[in-house]
Amino acid sequence: MHQTVLLREAVEALVTTPNGFYVDGTFGRGGHSEYLLSRLGEDGRLLGVDKDPLAAAEAAALAMGDPRFEFYHGSFAQLPQQLRRMGIDAVDGILLDLGVSSPQLDDGERGFSFLQDGPLDMRMDTSSGETAAQWLSYAKEGDIAVVLKEYGEERFAKRIAAAIVAAREEAPITSTGRLAKIVSEANPKWEKHKHPATRAFQAIRIKVNRELEDLQDLLGAALDMLRVGGRLVVISFHSLEDRPVKRYMRDMARGEAFPPGLPIVDSALNRKMKLVGKAVKASAEEVQGNVRARSAIMRVAEKIA
Repeated sequence: MHQTVLLREAVEALVTTPNGFYVDGTFGRGGHSEYLLSRLGEDGRLLGVDKDPLAAAEAAALAMGDPRFEFYHGSFAQLPQQLRRMGIDAVDGILLDLGVSSPQLDDGERGFSFLQDGPLDMRMDTSSGETAAQWLSYAKEGDIAVVLKEYGEERFAKRIAAAIVAAREEAPITSTGRLAKIVSEANPKWEKHKHPATRAFQAIRIKVNRELEDLQDLLGAALDMLRVGGRLVVISFHSLEDRPVKRYMRDMARGEAFPPGLPIVDSALNRKMKLVGKAVKASAEEVQGNVRARSAIMRVAEKIA
């Protein structure tokens, strides 16, 4: 059963005006959206966004029961274009709950899990793009190693990439079980309490779904999409996601960079956002009920100019 992480914390940080227009950029199975709608007034509106066709099915049911809700099947990276199509100039808040969801991980047929054997797919949008199996069938050994190193922070990236290339010469790698076995056997030093294929699967998933590129695109457009007083709320689950979010919010709050010691009035800094509170982590009680919440970190920034 899917449990929405930092549900109340995220929604309460996001909603500043009950009759505003908000975006749930990672609809998932609708946990944040349903609670968000309960906090909105009659004139409030919510746009849900998700790549996953199964999320689209859940959203259709929600839209049938609540006219304040609309859904866009696609990446949050295309949010500026979608808002223009809807005639929306600016929104009051954007929420992102990054990474893969529990239903995606739990369904072996989706290919995200190294614990269940299934087709090596890993696409969040199963209606488009190439699968993990397709990419691994032709990617150069060096490119695979770079992905494992940069997106999985895998110490043995070169060794594992070589094992993948050697294995595919014997037979195509089409199942999660086979990939997990190849990676595990090539990993000489297993981490305690962590499956040896964890980092490789994370890296390949991020590559296949362009997760970090989409995040950078959204951050680059966020300021223009938010109205003054509007908030950006982002929940991350690992440092690769959190690092660019933290850097973006920090830079927007600091304003222009000037040489040290130069006498500058605050207005000249041209600050665009302010940080709202400190980074929030799940409570011990939430982690006890949902182990996925243990690595979650939420950051909030508000547009001020």
